[in-house]
Amino acid sequence: MAGHRSNSQSERDSASSRTPVSLHRFIVFTVACTFLLLIAGALVTSNDAGLSVPSWPFAPGTILPRMVGGVLYEYSHRMVAGFVALLTLGLAVWAWMREPRRWIRWLAITALILVVIQAALGAITVLFYLPPAVSTAHAALAQFFFCTLVALALFTGDWWQSDLPAQRESARPSLCSVGVATVAVIFIQLILGAAFRHNAFGVLPHVFGAGLVTGMVAWTVTIVFTRYADVEPLRRAARLLLSLLVVQVVLGIAAYWAVLYQSQLPQPYPLPVVITVAHVVNGALVLAAGVCLTLVAFRLFQPGPEFALLPELRPRPEHSKHAASAGTP
Repeated sequence: MAGHRSNSQSERDSASSRTPVSLHRFIVFTVACTFLLLIAGALVTSNDAGLSVPSWPFAPGTILPRMVGGVLYEYSHRMVAGFVALLTLGLAVWAWMREPRRWIRWLAITALILVVIQAALGAITVLFYLPPAVSTAHAALAQFFFCTLVALALFTGDWWQSDLPAQRESARPSLCSVGVATVAVIFIQLILGAAFRHNAFGVLPHVFGAGLVTGMVAWTVTIVFTRYADVEPLRRAARLLLSLLVVQVVLGIAAYWAVLYQSQLPQPYPLPVVITVAHVVNGALVLAAGVCLTLVAFRLFQPGPEFALLPELRPRPEHSKHAASAGTP
């Protein structure tokens, strides 16, 4: 009976030190809503609707204007943004109250800070008539905010919090370092794409960046498939990243055609708008997939520093001994 009570107490302690399932699901829901926000923001730019509502945060003289023409895209974007901001506020408060890991709580607060900065950039974009640098920063920060929430969803999921065996990565360059470099290159490429869409400069830097991203993703995926083909989480993440990149290259070619075609028309037409929006949104998914693959690699190969895992979720003694016998520091 004593042993049974001890096991039950251990299970309760373990459950109490994990992220509540309801909080994790709320984070996933916030990620989904943020993805819709990215679509809404891309629709504003692709429909040239950025100044359809020249005041901020509400329309002149009313909270709910007639949702027609460019106002439909611009004001819908603001409404979805406000909803996501409220969700992020709720997420930060909930995480601060119920999340046992301090670093996760601070990451949730960071997400809240990002959404506040994003709102400020949105206001400046409208009130100062779409300055290219601010509009580009607004678009780039949206991608960063989205990936922050994706990371939170991964950190609070069952897989991240499970007791995984310690593994050694002896080959160089390491997948972790290559993954970080790949994510950095993808993010820079998204900034270049945003700058092109907001008329900061021409398309050539973005085209060059696309080639660099393709090479870095190919390098990362090759490392996974040649070194860790038997590690299912890495293999699954690599397949997702590669698939999204292929789609992104196709959409990029189509989007360039759409921009040239649209420039000859008096107003935005549906097909070019759909193609350019799909290209922007899929770019966010490519970045998120790269972030997930890199984080999975860190979780498998570098489970430290100690704050990354809860005490009862660190590698079991037998795993540590096995790692030590294999020469892991």
